[in-house]
Amino acid sequence: MQKGTAIALRIAATAIAILAATSAATSATGAAAWGTGMVFVSSEKDHALTVVDPKTLAVVGTVPTCKRPRHMQRTADGARLLVACGESGQADVIDLASRKSVGRLPLGADPEAFDLSPDGRTLYVSNEEDGALGFIDVASGKRLREVAVGEEPEGVKVSPDGKRVYVTSEVANMVHVVDAATGQIIKNIPVGKRPRRFAFTPDGAELWVTSELAASVSVISTRDLAVTHTVKFDIKGMRPDDISPVGLAMSPDGKTAYVGLGRANHVAFVDVATRKPVKQVLVGKRAWGVTLTRDGTRLYVANGLSDDMTVIDVAAARALKTIPVGRVPYGVLVDE
Repeated sequence: MQKGTAIALRIAATAIAILAATSAATSATGAAAWGTGMVFVSSEKDHALTVVDPKTLAVVGTVPTCKRPRHMQRTADGARLLVACGESGQADVIDLASRKSVGRLPLGADPEAFDLSPDGRTLYVSNEEDGALGFIDVASGKRLREVAVGEEPEGVKVSPDGKRVYVTSEVANMVHVVDAATGQIIKNIPVGKRPRRFAFTPDGAELWVTSELAASVSVISTRDLAVTHTVKFDIKGMRPDDISPVGLAMSPDGKTAYVGLGRANHVAFVDVATRKPVKQVLVGKRAWGVTLTRDGTRLYVANGLSDDMTVIDVAAARALKTIPVGRVPYGVLVDE
């Protein structure tokens, strides 16, 4: 066995052992650890995470990671951060207290986005090149199942009860609904052109999905598995082609959805009851990653083409500050 291969295998084994311990601890305690409060931004070109202090809104450090970091999510106990790296085919496992990488978990070719089962034991990942949704056992690192879906899958979201996995196909213009127990596709739901990201309403009754090339959001009934409404966006002085919704977040009370409008350089506030955009906030260039704090008071927006992050005061609907955060920021995670 070559030396490099042996090292890679040891790193993967370390990550698997760490995650197995995490899963066991979470099952025993039934609660997640308190967060550090820091804001982490993944930078695709710098192969690093930028760390921002939410109190001072200043950069306080960076965390080197694997190649082309994208989507991020905390482990079930809240102690570690998983970072999907597109060019590494792995998730970097980062200890949040020390901000150090402690191992890697294999995700397959070109991982785009992922989600964890409610118990934290299964990871569901979209593998863009393979046109597949992968099921990965977190404790062993074993790929349990691969479900063929439409080309260029991206967004992945597990239902609150853990029974279904939703995945977008950018080429097929569909949301695929997958049974988590059997891996069978329950239904293919046509949506707007080039669907990207998801957000559930707090009651789980609706699943909202952005459509980048349709300048819209589709609202899906999780009971009927059908689109019930389409939210369209319009910005004065801009062509529809310039409005490209990607990032999406839902307020804790379910009354407002926040949509990053991509090349339109705005975030839209949408009234959930009326399905109407009611406010718009100017941010940086290519506003794609959108993350809301747990209390719903602040919105963090990753601007991919201006290499910065805009912090929005939600109540005032205004930008507080724009912070340089590395080259091509993709996503934001608030450790709380």
